[in-house]
Amino acid sequence: MRICILNPAHYPASVFNLSLCFLNVLLHIEVTKHAYQKRQTEHNCWTEQNKLYIHTDAHNFTRRCLMSKSPFLEQVRKEIRLRGYSIRTEKTYLLWIKRYILFHHKKHPADMGPVQVKEFLSWMANQQHVAINTQKTALNALAFLYHKILKIELGELGFKQAKRPRRLPVVLTPAEVNAVLSQLKGRHRLIISLLYGSGLRITECLRLRLQDICFERCALLVRDGKGNKDRQTILSRSLFPAIEAQMSKAIKLQQEDNSQGLGPSLPFALGRKYPNAFRQPGWMYLFPSNTLSPHPLSGQLCRHHLHNSAPRKALKQAFTKTEIRFKRVSCHTFRHSFATHLLEAGRDIRTVQELLGHSDVKTTQIYTHVIGEHYAGTSSPLDLL
Repeated sequence: MRICILNPAHYPASVFNLSLCFLNVLLHIEVTKHAYQKRQTEHNCWTEQNKLYIHTDAHNFTRRCLMSKSPFLEQVRKEIRLRGYSIRTEKTYLLWIKRYILFHHKKHPADMGPVQVKEFLSWMANQQHVAINTQKTALNALAFLYHKILKIELGELGFKQAKRPRRLPVVLTPAEVNAVLSQLKGRHRLIISLLYGSGLRITECLRLRLQDICFERCALLVRDGKGNKDRQTILSRSLFPAIEAQMSKAIKLQQEDNSQGLGPSLPFALGRKYPNAFRQPGWMYLFPSNTLSPHPLSGQLCRHHLHNSAPRKALKQAFTKTEIRFKRVSCHTFRHSFATHLLEAGRDIRTVQELLGHSDVKTTQIYTHVIGEHYAGTSSPLDLL
C-alpha cells in the first residue's frame, strides 16, 4: 500500500485532518486484514497484540472511535471484573453496550434511558430478526449498564420480544457419526468423539484439564459450564488409549513451558493465591494451544486451550469427504446426537437432562420430538388404503 505524506503548511486544517482520517481508515483495514490472516493461520485466540487502536475523528483528535479503550467502557469492564463475572460475560456485555451506543449515533448512555433501550431492543426483533436468546443477552447487558453503573432504573420497557422459533435439532444416525469420525485423525478425532460420547459443548471439551478426567469411574468433570455450573458426565472406555496419549503430549508441553517459568492459564483467583499452581500437571489443558499468549486479565504470558476454530475447520473438511447429504452439521450436532441416541436406547429423560447440564427438563424434552416418541405407534392413514 502506497502512502503519500501531506505537508500541513500547504493545505487548510480541514483538508489535512480529513486526509489523516482517510489514512487511518486505510491503516485500520490493512492491520485488521493482517491480524485476521495471522489468526486463521495459527488457530489461536485473539490477543492484545492483534489489535490496533486508532484515532479516526478528522476534526477532534481528543475523541476515539468505539474500537478504542474509552474511559467509560473501561469503567464498565472494571465493574464487571469486580463482581467476578466470567471473561465470556465481560466480552458479551461490552459488545452489546457498544452496539447500543452505535445504534444511537454514539450518544452517551447517561444521556439516554428506557425509551432508547426499548427502541434498540425492538429494532433487534423487527429489523434484525434475532433469536430470543440474543435479545435477552442484549437486555441483560443494558440492564447491568443502567442498574449497576449508571444507577438508572429502566422500569417496564414494553419492547417487542423476538419470536422463539420451534426448530428440531439436526441429529446424525450412529452410522453417520462413525462415517464422520473415520475421516478425522489425531486430537480432532478425539475432540469430536468426546462431544458425541460425553455430550459436551465444544467449549466445555476444549477447557477440560487433566484433573477433570476420572478413568476409574469413567467420568468427566465439566467445570464452569453454561450458567457457571459444574456437572459430571460419562466417559467412553473406548477413548481411554487416545486420552492417555493426548495427556502425555500435554504434560510434555507443560514441562517445556515450566522450564521457562510459564504454564497453562489459571483461574485468576487461583493464580494469585497459588502462584506455582501452573507447575501441577492437573491444571494443564487436555487440548493446549500450539502457541503462548497473554492472560486476558493479568497480561502474563501463558498457554491457553486450543481455539475452537481448529476442530470446526477439521470437522468441515471431514464432513465433505463423507456421503452424508442434506444435513447441516456442526460440533453441536454431536451433542444433539448424544442425547437423542441415549433416549432411543431407553435412558430416562432426567438422567439425560443431568448429563447435558440442562437446568429445565423442558429443554431436554425437545429430543423426544426428534425420535417421534409423541406419535409412536401411530401409522399413516395412507397405509390403510
